[in-house]
Amino acid sequence: MAVEMPARIAQSVARTSEQRLGLRPRHRRGVAGALFSVLTRDVTITEQHVREGRFQRSLALIAGLSGLLGGLEVTTEHYQGSYGQRIMYSPLLISPVLFIAGVWGAFNRRIARTLLPLSSLALLADGLIGFVFHIRGIKRKPGGWRIPVVNIVMGPPLFAPLLLTIGGFLGIIATFLRREDDPVRDRLASNTASVPGWARWVPKSLLQEERLISHEIREGRFQRILAGATAVSAVLNGCESLYSHYKNKFRYRIQWTPVLLSPVIFVVSLGAIFNRWMARTLLPVMSLLATLNGLVGFFYHIRGSLRRPGGVKKPFYNLVYGPPVFAPLLFAATGFLGILTSLLRRPR
Repeated sequence: MAVEMPARIAQSVARTSEQRLGLRPRHRRGVAGALFSVLTRDVTITEQHVREGRFQRSLALIAGLSGLLGGLEVTTEHYQGSYGQRIMYSPLLISPVLFIAGVWGAFNRRIARTLLPLSSLALLADGLIGFVFHIRGIKRKPGGWRIPVVNIVMGPPLFAPLLLTIGGFLGIIATFLRREDDPVRDRLASNTASVPGWARWVPKSLLQEERLISHEIREGRFQRILAGATAVSAVLNGCESLYSHYKNKFRYRIQWTPVLLSPVIFVVSLGAIFNRWMARTLLPVMSLLATLNGLVGFFYHIRGSLRRPGGVKKPFYNLVYGPPVFAPLLFAATGFLGILTSLLRRPR
C-alpha cells in the first residue's frame, strides 16, 4: 500500500513514528532495527493515506476479495438448496465480476471509476432481492412466521444475502476515494467537478448534498458513515452466528464468542457515531477482537469439515454440508470495517 517517498521525507516519517513509540536511538541498530524502521514507516504512511482518503487501490482490492468470499459462501448454501430457482445463480455470476473489477481497479484508474461501481451496485441490489426471497422462503415453510424460531433456524439463512452486500458497499466507497499515488493538491478536485448532463433534473439541494458527501469521502472524512455500516454488519453477523450455531446446539463453548461479541461491537459502533473518543479507543480494540475471532472461527470450521466422515477424501461434499467455511471470514470483515473506521476522520 505504501508509495515511494523521497529519502528526506521517509527519514522524517520514521523518526516521527519512533518518537511516538518512545524508541531510543540504540533500538535502531542492526537488521532488526532497520526492519522495524521500515515497518513503522509503512504503517505511518498507510495511516496517513487512510486519514486523507487516498486508499482507493487498497479498498478496491479488499472489496473484490470480500465479494469473492461472499460468493463462495453463497455457492455452498445454494448448492444445498439444489438451485431450486434460477435467481439463485445470480450471486454466482455477480460476485466474480466484482472480484475482477476490484483487482483490475487496483491497477487501473478508469476501471475503478466505471466497472467497480456498476458491479458493486449490482451486488447490492442482488443482496436486497435475495433478502426478500429468503423472507418469502421462510414464510412458505410449514407454519410460516407463526413459528419463527424453527423456520428461521431450519429455513434459508435470513441475513446471509445482506452480508453479501458488504463487498458492494466497500466497492461503492472505493469509487469516491483518491488513489494512493494521487498528489495532495487534488483534495479539492471534487469541488470543481462539473455536473453530468443526466443529473440536471435532480434538485440543486440534493446535488449539493451529494457533492458534500463525495468531497468528505475523498478526504477520508466519513467515519460516522462507516461506523454505522460496522454496527449493521455486527448485527447481521451476530444473528447469522446465533442460529447457525444453534443448529449445532452450541457444542463448543467458543461458538458463543461471536454471539456475545456482536452486540458489544454494535453498541460501540453506535457510540462511535456520536463520540470521537469511542471511535478512537474502544472501537479498534473490539474490532481487532472480532477480526481475530473470525480467523479462529475459520480454523474451527475447516477442522469441522475435515472431521466429517471421509475427511479430505470427500472435500467438496464435506465443504458443502459441513460447517460454513467462509462465514467466519465475513465476521472478520466486520472487524476490518471497525478498524478502518477508527483510522478515518470525522466530517467537518
